[in-house]
Amino acid sequence: MLDIEEILATERMFDQNKLDVRTVTMGISLLGCVSSDEKTLCKNIYDTICRKAEHLTQVTHDISKEYGVPIINRRISVTPISLIAGGLSVSSYVPIAETLQKAADAVGVDILGGFSALVDRDMTVSDKILIDSIPEALASTRSVCSSVAVGSTKAGINMNAVKRMGEIVKETAELTKDNDAYGCTKLVEFCNAVEDNPFMAGAFHGITQGDTAIHVGVSGPGVVKRALEEVKGAPFEVVAKTIKNTAFMITRVGQMVAEAASERLHAPFGIVDLSLAPTSAVGDSVAQVLEEMGLESCGGPGTTAALALLNDAVKKGGLMASSSVGGLSGAFIPVSEDLGMIEAVQKGSLHLEKLEAMTCVCSVGLDMIAVPGDTTASTISAILADEAAIGMINNKTTATRLIPVPGSKPGDMVQFGGLMGYAPVMEISKFKADEFVARGGKIPAPLRSLTN
Repeated sequence: MLDIEEILATERMFDQNKLDVRTVTMGISLLGCVSSDEKTLCKNIYDTICRKAEHLTQVTHDISKEYGVPIINRRISVTPISLIAGGLSVSSYVPIAETLQKAADAVGVDILGGFSALVDRDMTVSDKILIDSIPEALASTRSVCSSVAVGSTKAGINMNAVKRMGEIVKETAELTKDNDAYGCTKLVEFCNAVEDNPFMAGAFHGITQGDTAIHVGVSGPGVVKRALEEVKGAPFEVVAKTIKNTAFMITRVGQMVAEAASERLHAPFGIVDLSLAPTSAVGDSVAQVLEEMGLESCGGPGTTAALALLNDAVKKGGLMASSSVGGLSGAFIPVSEDLGMIEAVQKGSLHLEKLEAMTCVCSVGLDMIAVPGDTTASTISAILADEAAIGMINNKTTATRLIPVPGSKPGDMVQFGGLMGYAPVMEISKFKADEFVARGGKIPAPLRSLTN
């Protein structure tokens, strides 16, 4: 185990540069909970989560206090519910979502993910029920998050699922319209979803993960920005080296916390996700890291190249500092959760099309983007398809988390609160894709899927 003395040099990072462990996430398998009786299934789910995660909150608070490391969130991810509930003869899985909320409350975690379905190729009856249940499930719970995997490099893109998810996003927005469509902040659609992601809203516990696992997500855009201030004007080789060295120090903190939590919770250590996850707080912005490289404003010429360098250097530095790096790992660009991104949108330097280009080289995709309330379901589906195509062709994880806020128009500011932040409503293309989305079927997997 890493000695606490080894990370004393990071003290300033905590105090001045917003470094934190963004989340300790316990993955929990629910495969042993399966029952054909709804009440029994819900009881099994509740008991399993409460038993496995009973000490999660206290242990992480103890680690934070002992090591002086801020740990912002305690989270749980579970086996995708569509896999667990397939034996039920019911028309809705909302009671299961409500059970998940009760369990989250009982163990004191902030967020619980895994109200999910994996439909890369096709949808089972259970998958369809879960997807249909998402709007009400997210509207009736506070902490439960949902994700749907609609494609992968190996499988192609399930356009039937893409079409339905556009409709689901709109339905979720409508059911939570009194709170700026907050339900949509808890819903993400993936291509190439990963099984060990500690970050929400996309976390679920993959079936290859065992009974439990401890995953840690670290952050620290402010630390990277501060380091780059020391090499202003230097060549990009120096920039890359500086980021790698900083990512190494950040990831060491995550490794230490993960090992301590794993030992005390008697759960296997899973991965450290070394993503630079921003917040809307001053000094905690990925956009400002990019601007520190010399951009006038995030979104302007050079932004994609700067982000590519950042993402690659973060991965290279982090790999050397942890025995197991996984999850998404890189740089996140969620608009509402990044003060620099918000300011760039307001200045006019950052648009949806540029964000899409940036997702070719970042860790995730079009994340936490508020769009006008009159955006149609087919337009949302088409944007989702575009993003999934980037992930499929480039063999990387991409995702969308779009928030069509009812009654909003471009330029309006909407508030989500907490880590979700706030965001300007972004303008989107006026041109329609209704006929494209209506085709349904499947976009075939690319040639690069034939790797055997």
